[in-house]
Parts: sequence; structure tokens; C-alpha cells
Amino acid sequence: MNPRNELYKIKNEYQAKHLAGFFKTGKGQYGEGDIFWGIKVPNQRDVAKKCKDVSMDIVKSLIEDKVHECRLTGLLILIEKYKKADLKEKEKIFKFYLKHSKHINNWDLVDLSAPSIVGGFLLDKERNVLYKLAKSKNLWEKRISIVSTYTFIRNNDFKDTIAISEILLKDEHDLIHKAVGWMLREMGKRNKKIEIEFLNRHYKQMPRTMLRYAIEKFDEKERKKFLIRN
Repeated sequence: MNPRNELYKIKNEYQAKHLAGFFKTGKGQYGEGDIFWGIKVPNQRDVAKKCKDVSMDIVKSLIEDKVHECRLTGLLILIEKYKKADLKEKEKIFKFYLKHSKHINNWDLVDLSAPSIVGGFLLDKERNVLYKLAKSKNLWEKRISIVSTYTFIRNNDFKDTIAISEILLKDEHDLIHKAVGWMLREMGKRNKKIEIEFLNRHYKQMPRTMLRYAIEKFDEKERKKFLIRN
């Protein structure tokens, strides 16, 4: 079964036009030139599960494809392979993922794959690679660095989320502001005290969008306290 052919069968031109606008594919926008077939994520997950045993050559061709849904489905297949892999194979998949990071080039591609593969592999390992990614000039590598820490957060390990958030604090891109704010919010759900400590140190320097995402679950009084002083 060829995953690309399966995706082609269910493409939707009307939905494709909507997605092209939603993911900012216009000239000068972050997704400039990306091509969509208009396939919803649940349908891509179905294809990925049916095709989870395809070769890594096919996965590579999907991740390098010009069509957005092919790249995402390739990443979803990679996650399926990672789930059942032994440690040696997990490391190969992790390295493969980072080697092909230039093709993981939109926020949904990062968000649906980085926690499972990068965060999952590094959960009990040294994490210097995340700091290298955080200092990259590539928008998506920076997003991978912070979103990967979601797996650590779920395991009540916050130190790298805090440290990488500090590195990205003054980043200029809105998509990094949103990602950092999101991870701080998730951290706060598990340990609000640590999030408050971070905010007290940095809220004056935080971009407004980052701060709003971080305090989204706070009560109105708490939100106003930080927003008024920001």
C-alpha cells in the first residue's frame, strides 16, 4: 500500500483552499509555497496506521514531499514506527528526524511529532541537542526545541522548558511566542508555583502573545496583574 496514493484518493479541493490560508502559504508568509490536498488529520492518522510497516525509504520520500499532508503522514508513520522500536531503532528514528528537520516546516508538523520522537527519546538522556536547536536560525528547529519539552513536562520535569524558554524569550517570531507560552501554560498546570516564579522574573520582557498564552488558565485577577505590568 502506497501512503501517497491513499492520500491522493481522499484529497478535498475545497478544504485545501481553506488550509492554504490557515497555514499562511502566501508570499512572504511562514508557509509560503506549501501545497495542500485538504485532508484532515484524523484521516491522515488512519492512512499512517494502515501504512505503518512501509520502508524508511518511503517515509523519507513522504517527509521530503512538496505536499503538506504527505509530510505530516510521513511523520505520523515515523511515530508509529518509533512506538514499537527497540532502543537502537528509536535512536535511528530520532537521528533521522533531526536530519530531516528542514522538511518539518510548519507548526502542525512540529507539534504533532516533536514531543513523541525528540522528547520521547531524550526523556532519560542528555539534552544538549535541544539547546543547539533553540539557538538555530531556523524557525522550525527553534519550535522543535521548546515543543519537544512537552514530554518532559508530562513527566514533571521542567528544567529544560524553563531554560529553553529563557533562550527564546526575545525571539521575534509570533510562532515562537505562542509555542513558549503554550509550554509555560502546560508547565503551570502541573506546577503553578514554578510558572509564577518564571513569570515574576521575566514577564516584563515577554512578548505580549507569549505572556497571554502562558497565563490563559489564570483567573481574571491574576491575568490582569501580569498584563497591566507587562
